[in-house]
Amino acid sequence: MNRKQDDTIRRLFEPKSFAVIGASRNPTKIGHNIFKNVLAGGYKGRLYPISPSGGEILGHRAYASIEEVDDQIDQATIAIPAKFVLEAIESCARKGVPAVQIITSGFSEVGNTGAEQQIVATARSAGMRILGPNIFGLYSATSSLNSTFSGTSVMPGNVAILTQSGALGIAMIGKTAVDNIGLSAIVSLGNKCDLDEADLLDYLVSQDETRVILMYIEGVKNGERLIEALKRTTAYKPVVVIKSGRSKRGAMAAASHTGSLAGSDEIFDAIMRQCGVLRAEGLEEAFNWCKFLARTRLPAGDRAVIVTNGGGVGVMATDACEKFGIELLDDQETLKEVFGPATPSFGSTKNPVDITGGANSADYHLALSAPARSDSMDATLALYCDTATFDSDNMAPMVKKTYEAHCAAGKPISYAIIGGESVEKAMASLQRDGIPVYSDVYQAVSSLGAAYRYKNYLREQSDEVEEDEIDAAAIESVIQKALADGRSFLLASEGSAVMRAAGITIPQSRIANSITEAVGFAESIGYPVVMKVVSRDILHKSDAGGVALNLENKTEVIDAYEAILQNAKAYKPDAVINGIEICEMVKPGTELIVGARRDASFGPIVMCGLGGIYVEVMRDVVFRALPLNRREVMRMLKEIRSFPLLMGVRGEARKDIDTVIGTILKVATIIRRCSGITDIEINPIVVYEQGKGLKAVDARILIAHSREGHHE
Repeated sequence: MNRKQDDTIRRLFEPKSFAVIGASRNPTKIGHNIFKNVLAGGYKGRLYPISPSGGEILGHRAYASIEEVDDQIDQATIAIPAKFVLEAIESCARKGVPAVQIITSGFSEVGNTGAEQQIVATARSAGMRILGPNIFGLYSATSSLNSTFSGTSVMPGNVAILTQSGALGIAMIGKTAVDNIGLSAIVSLGNKCDLDEADLLDYLVSQDETRVILMYIEGVKNGERLIEALKRTTAYKPVVVIKSGRSKRGAMAAASHTGSLAGSDEIFDAIMRQCGVLRAEGLEEAFNWCKFLARTRLPAGDRAVIVTNGGGVGVMATDACEKFGIELLDDQETLKEVFGPATPSFGSTKNPVDITGGANSADYHLALSAPARSDSMDATLALYCDTATFDSDNMAPMVKKTYEAHCAAGKPISYAIIGGESVEKAMASLQRDGIPVYSDVYQAVSSLGAAYRYKNYLREQSDEVEEDEIDAAAIESVIQKALADGRSFLLASEGSAVMRAAGITIPQSRIANSITEAVGFAESIGYPVVMKVVSRDILHKSDAGGVALNLENKTEVIDAYEAILQNAKAYKPDAVINGIEICEMVKPGTELIVGARRDASFGPIVMCGLGGIYVEVMRDVVFRALPLNRREVMRMLKEIRSFPLLMGVRGEARKDIDTVIGTILKVATIIRRCSGITDIEINPIVVYEQGKGLKAVDARILIAHSREGHHE
C-alpha cells in the first residue's frame, strides 16, 4: 500500500469531518439511525447531514448537497436508494471526498453488477476509495465513530472485526456487548467492490488500539493479496477467522488429482495455518479466543500445568491439551516441590495436579499462586468442580487474586468452573471483569491452545522465499509446441522433458514406434521395464489398458506392445497413437504425490501427500500457497498423516526427505514461473532411503494460454 492509499484508508477510521448522505428526520430510515448513532457515539470530528429537503436534523444544519458544505470532507457515508448512488458518488468526486461508505444494497449481490462497476470506475478516476456497497457501516474507537445502523451501542476495546455478512456483523455488535468484548473497530465489507480485507488489515496492524483481529469470511476474491496482508498482520497481532461454506467445493480440474482433491475449504484451511491465522469453528469459540488473546500475554515456554480438585475434569483437560497442542510439564520433582505445600497426602502432584475435592478457597489460592511464582512453569489451567466443602463466597475473590498474580508474572491462566447457581453467579461477575472463566473444560483449554498456536507460529515463521533452479526457457518451449498443436495437456514425453528441465529425477524412457524399437529400447534400459501408450487422445492410460508393468524379457515386450495398441484402439478407435513409451521399472519405495495448480481464489498452490493408486481414497494430502521455503515445506510434510513412513517405521530406514523438499520447491517454482501451466501432478514419486533420492514416475501436466492476473 502506498502512502496516499494508507492515508485514504486512515480517513475511514479517523475522519476529521464526516457527512451522511441520506440523513433523515424520519426515525424509520437507515440514514436517520446512522446519523443518530454517530452523534450518540461521541464522534470527535465535524459532522454534516446531507438531505435534499435541507432544514435541521437532530440539531445539525442539513445541506441539500455535499458540494454545498464549506469544508473539506474526509469521509461520506451513503444511505439512499440504489438508483441515486452513482449521482452521489459523482458529487463526492467533485467535492474531493477521499473515502466513501456505501450502505445501500441492490448491486452485484442481486446481479446489478454493471451499476457497481460504474460506481467503482467513477471513484477510481477521482482517486476515491469505496467501502461496500451493501454494508451496515463501520465503528472506530479511535475517533469514537459509530457510523453503523445497529440498535446496540458499541463498547470500546481492543478487538477489531471485519465481516462480509452485514446481518451477522450487527448481531456481533450485540453479542460483543453481552460478552463484555470491547471493540477497536468493526467494519462491514459487503460486496468488496473496491476495498477488501487486505486493505483494512494493513491499517489495523499499525493501529495501537487493536490487539486482536476477528474476520468473518464467506468468499475470497483476491487470495494472493489476502495472503500477503495476513502474513504482514500475524507477524505482529493474532488474527482469528470464521469461514462459512466448509462443504462447498471449489473449481476442479477433472483430469487432475490435484484439482479433484483441492476442495475450497481444504485449501483455505491450510493457507490460514500457513499465514498463522487461528481458524475457529464458530462464533463462541472465536469470541473466546479474541477475549483471551486481547487480555493475556503469550506463554513464554511450553511448560503448562493443570490444577484441579477432581480427577475426571483433570483427565478431560489432559485430553483437550493433546487436541489443542498444549504440552504439559512432566518434571515430577519440580511438580512435587511447587505443589507439595498445597496438595494433601491423598492428592497428587503429578500433572494434572489434584488438590482433591476437599480443597477450599485458601487451598486453591495456594495451589494457583505457585505456578505464577515458579520459573519452571509457563501457563496454567485452573479447573474447579463445585463441592459441598468449598466456601463459595470466596470463589470470585480467589480467582481474581490468582488471575492478577499470573498477569503480574506475565503468564496466561485459563479457568474452567463447573457447578450450580452460586458458581454461575461468580462466573458472571468474573467475566464482567474480563477474567477468562469458562463453564466448559474444552473452552478453557481451547483458548489457551489458541495462544500456544499463535506463539508457535511466531517462533517458527520465516519470510524467506526459496526457489529451485529450473530451465524455464526449455519448459516454455515445450508448452508452446503443445499449445500450437491445439492441446490443453502435455504428452508423457513432454511431461518428462519438463521434469528434466526442472532437475527432477525420472526413470529412463524411450518412445518406440515399432516392435523392433521397443525390444531394442527395453534391452538398452534393462529389464524389467514398463510400457505405456503415448496419445493425445488418451490421458488416463490405465483406464484404457494402455499400461503394462514388470516386463521381464523380449517375448513379454512384444506381447505387451501388441496388447497396448489393441486396447487403445478398442478404448478410443479414433485415437492418434504417437508410439509406445518404454520405461525403466522403478524399484519399490515410499510413494508420494506432488502437485501444483492455479487456484481460482489463492493463485498458485502446491500439494503433497500419500501417493499411488489410492490417493483419492486416502486423501492424505496437504496444501500450501506460494511462495515457500524449506522450513514451510517441512511443516507441510509433517502434516501428512503418513509422514512417519518417511521417517522410517518398523526398522525401515529414514527416507530421503531433503530430496522430497527440493522436489516440492521445484514444482512450486515451475507453477510460479511458467504461466502456461495450470496443473501439475506427479504420481507416484517413489522415495528411497536417505541419500538415494527419488524418481518421479508419472507427470501429468495441463496447460492453457496464460492471461495475466487470471487463474484458471
